Amino acid sequence: MATAFQKFKNDTLSDKIFYVVLTIILTIFFILVLYPCIFVLAASFSSGPAVQAGRVYLWPVDFSLEGYKTVFNTSTVWTGFRNSLFYTVAGTCINIFVTMIAAYGLSRPDVPGRNGLMLFFTFTMFFSGGMIPSYMLVQKLGMLNTPWALLIPGAMGVYNMIVARTFIQSNIPIELLEAAKIDGCDDITYFVRIVIPLSKAILAVLTLFYGVGHWNAYFNAMIYLHDKELYPLTLFLREILMADQIDPSTVADPELQAQLAQAAGVIKYALIVVSMIPVLLIYPFVQKYFVKGVMIGSIKG
Repeated sequence: MATAFQKFKNDTLSDKIFYVVLTIILTIFFILVLYPCIFVLAASFSSGPAVQAGRVYLWPVDFSLEGYKTVFNTSTVWTGFRNSLFYTVAGTCINIFVTMIAAYGLSRPDVPGRNGLMLFFTFTMFFSGGMIPSYMLVQKLGMLNTPWALLIPGAMGVYNMIVARTFIQSNIPIELLEAAKIDGCDDITYFVRIVIPLSKAILAVLTLFYGVGHWNAYFNAMIYLHDKELYPLTLFLREILMADQIDPSTVADPELQAQLAQAAGVIKYALIVVSMIPVLLIYPFVQKYFVKGVMIGSIKG
């Protein structure tokens, strides 16, 4: 800190003005991003009348846990949480498996036609069939109203594959493959025992990208799923936010059923907080790999 302050003192006047203005702008953006999170958290711990009256700003007013009690006593919330957990874990595993296989294959200079394949993959980033052809494809494949409709169509993100491919090219020299082949190592063994262990940084980044994407996804579920037993948590959250209340028949506690109308606003905020917890728990474990994986996988290409 002292070194940074000393450097600031030695800077020219124009540099000082630039740093001050930049700091002010970034601080304003930080507050704009942070305040909604603080408000949601404060409202989730406030009483229903306080939220309805608009008395909540930064701190909980009339501290209450009624919103969380209602959320955790609602059967649809547990159903959605279980489904979202399954979609996130299963979907992320499928995504990483397909992405790493494609990235490894396209990183090999001896793969015939790899430039054409890369052009084909890149083309899909800008052009697609659209919603109706995608729906018809899922329907013809028999995946409509099944978990596979959320797992298979988006099995690989092209952007993530390009980042992983660049990471492999930049950090795993082709000489390592040649040395492994001399020792009798085949391609599958080389990929599983050498490429994957050396790709922990990019694997952590892909896990975060894909995991957060699956956890927050709701549009595909809204289109492809009709059975509420298959709904992810985000789709239940959407219904609750649009209806401005939870269906009383899904609440197990009779006393909480009577409080639903008054606590509608608190319930929304409590459910938002609950839906964010898994992502907040995962992020610290992959944070140390995040910057390294993204930067190394995007600088060279």
